[in-house]
Amino acid sequence: MNYKNPDENGYYGEFGGAFIPEMLYPNVEELQKNYLEIIESEDFQDEYQDLLKNYVGRATPLYFAKNLSNKYKTQIYLKREDLNHTGAHKINNALGQVLLAKRLGKNRIIAETGAGQHGVATATACALLGLECIVYMGEIDIQRQAPNVARMKMLGAEVVAATSGSKTLKDAVNEALRDWINNPVTTHYVIGSVVGPHPFPDLVARFQSIISKEIKEQLKEKTGRENPDYVIACVGGGSNAAGTFYHFVEEKEVKIIAAEAGGLGVDSGKSAATTFLGTLGVLHGSKSLLMQTEDGQVIEPHSISAGLDYPGIGPFHAHLFKQKRAEFFSINDDEALKCAFELTRLEGIIPALESSHALAILDKKKFNENDVVVICLSGRGDKDMETYLKEIRS
Repeated sequence: MNYKNPDENGYYGEFGGAFIPEMLYPNVEELQKNYLEIIESEDFQDEYQDLLKNYVGRATPLYFAKNLSNKYKTQIYLKREDLNHTGAHKINNALGQVLLAKRLGKNRIIAETGAGQHGVATATACALLGLECIVYMGEIDIQRQAPNVARMKMLGAEVVAATSGSKTLKDAVNEALRDWINNPVTTHYVIGSVVGPHPFPDLVARFQSIISKEIKEQLKEKTGRENPDYVIACVGGGSNAAGTFYHFVEEKEVKIIAAEAGGLGVDSGKSAATTFLGTLGVLHGSKSLLMQTEDGQVIEPHSISAGLDYPGIGPFHAHLFKQKRAEFFSINDDEALKCAFELTRLEGIIPALESSHALAILDKKKFNENDVVVICLSGRGDKDMETYLKEIRS
């Protein structure tokens, strides 16, 4: 089965597609017709790969976490996306999409952001490539991710607060889509995750697939084998996970594990564990699993982590879940916090709260002594210091 590439209509099995208002159709159709030809061209790849190497700092290390491995009695490797320029995996996609937008003749970039990492990455790419940048961010996320807001403004981006609904990531996406409808000719919307109408889930997954490509090469060098026994990543919309899983989904011997944000618990009413709580529906232009009431109203998600605070999941991941190709776990806020401090004290690495959800799988699943377990460390914890400080003080 082909898990990683959608069909010509943008479907992964029953999930995906492009459910868009008529006014957005020309934008999306332009992307659908041109994205593969542009991003696979030699000219594009030369510029993109050069920037990944010399600007972003790729390849990121695959680090054998000796102390963590000793504790959990298995072989744990961390894919250090936190060491990218701007501090997370988000730059892989932001740079790629801004380069694509330039080739499509766009001079204005809009983006949504939750934790702020995608906003910072997009603002960085726009500063580098000389494009106007507007970032939509939920009012609550602006408060809890103040350092990233400051970085975006310093990079020259305009940060616009989304003040409707839960005032978090979902609402920032709504505002960005409204902007795109109003400015279809000059503007490209850089979606930060594997969500949205086709071709965005595929486009973002392709730009993030550099993560699993490097894991294969680095693991071969370190262990003599390309494939680990397990790959683990956190999932909100799911871009770091899509990149981590991409080159392994058709390798049957590799077990795939996704960590969702359980919030205060799956049954608490304050959660973002979509595969546990979601049903089939349409959100932000694609059909997937989402948390909704019986009459189709979106249920507000909750997570201590701003980047996982999303009521849906990308169609790529919904398909992996439905086909039982990936195992999904719900990780609660307190479990993620515990693992953030554990990694910091065992390995001297302060992870983002998102990544800490992936680390918490180590407490949920029993691994064998000789298993090779690769965990994507999607971002660094600078942006979450306020939350960590509260925990230290309490």
